[in-house]
Amino acid sequence: MRGASRQIRREGCGVPPAMSGTVLAGTPIAVDFWSLRRAAGARLFFLSHMHADHTVGLSSTWSRPLYCSPITARLLHSRLRVPTCWIRPLEVGQSHVLDEVTVTLLDSNHCPGSVMFLFEGTFGTILYTGDFRYTSSMQGEPLLKGRRIDRLYLDNTHCHPQRELPSRQLATRQAARLIRAHPHHHVVIGVYTLGKEALLVDLAVEFSTWVVVSPWRLEQMRLLELPDVFTAEEGAGWIRAVDVAEIRCDTLVTWNALHPTIAILPTGRPVKVTHPKIHLVPYSDHSSFSELREFVKWLKPCSVIPIVKGNMCQVYFQEYLSSAPQVLPDFKVPKPLPESVQQQSQRRRQDPTCLWKRAARHSAPQGVVFESPEKHTEKPEAFTGAEDPQQHHCEPAFCSKEVCTCHRDEEKGKEKLSGEEPGAATAVSQAPVSKEHFPSGFAEQYLLTPLNVLKQNSSRTFDKLVQDFFRRGEVP
Repeated sequence: MRGASRQIRREGCGVPPAMSGTVLAGTPIAVDFWSLRRAAGARLFFLSHMHADHTVGLSSTWSRPLYCSPITARLLHSRLRVPTCWIRPLEVGQSHVLDEVTVTLLDSNHCPGSVMFLFEGTFGTILYTGDFRYTSSMQGEPLLKGRRIDRLYLDNTHCHPQRELPSRQLATRQAARLIRAHPHHHVVIGVYTLGKEALLVDLAVEFSTWVVVSPWRLEQMRLLELPDVFTAEEGAGWIRAVDVAEIRCDTLVTWNALHPTIAILPTGRPVKVTHPKIHLVPYSDHSSFSELREFVKWLKPCSVIPIVKGNMCQVYFQEYLSSAPQVLPDFKVPKPLPESVQQQSQRRRQDPTCLWKRAARHSAPQGVVFESPEKHTEKPEAFTGAEDPQQHHCEPAFCSKEVCTCHRDEEKGKEKLSGEEPGAATAVSQAPVSKEHFPSGFAEQYLLTPLNVLKQNSSRTFDKLVQDFFRRGEVP
């Protein structure tokens, strides 16, 4: 039975299993992923809820902004001691813009504080469910209704045709019938560190009794602002909530020696039970297989990505996927400026071979400039060590020439050009280059020929290719 208890703990937040989070490909977003070494490209970190398999690697030493729901924010500081200066709670149901990414938090119906994340940006629209329990009422969510979803990261915990589960309301009624069938028994319910609170509240109201919990759990119930049906006073009520690991054969023997007792394990996972007084109730905070199919059929995403690794379930949803192409990251490529009529006329009058040679010898660095195709051609002395002024990225409003390294480097470059010693009083400015030295048209736009290509062709062959190109371009 102890092995069964360890298996059950994986559904909630017992012994921390493998990390359940991920870095969303093509985005700066990491969800439930707390390994900075493995998430080098992530800038925005989100926590879906406080179950242990979603907080692996998260501790009091965390030092990045972390976004979550207000309830999760309270639990995060209380339980893991993450500094409040890094916790950024976001209101559920509202859209927030973070670093050019719009995120909306939606209730995931899993445990207190759990949310889904709807991300929008140049990468398209992504819905990350985290752990969630689908209900048909989610179809009334205006932020999801009719929304195109490029990628759906889906909680696939029960994504198998044999994982059919009743609703939580039906499972609660099943637990109530079980309790009524044992009117003279104490009832012990195995729960996780977080989760199943709604079941406990419903049973307390149904049978008008206190639910006895440990002092630390009582403090958490108050932190969650749940109804006042919990107490830490032993004997005040005949329903007790204990850690799921305590539901074992030996503890049942001990409890029944004191008073007739039954134990209830609310779980959606198959568990082998060896003691007759341990009862399973199919109460789960994860979506059933049919609920997952209904959710995907309604949402019609372009693709489904399972959150639980090793459980590839996309085959069950292929018929429900949208046929629309996915939105790819928006990589903007600048278009070349159109030539004026005067530039076109001037280009046609010039000898293309001469134009290329002038471009190789006299053009200032623009982007990537490879070596000249001419052998033994040295760079003009005036440009040796010169820097492209566009390489400096400091903003004038925040940059001071006295402290900014880019200006210091610029002054050093000027001193080197003038031949003066560093610190000389005389300032030397680089002489402006006349526009007539800059090529236009073809040579300006196509100055990025790699050196290995130039080595494969002699300068004469290459000049002939350029001449042929312009000759073909002049043919009407």
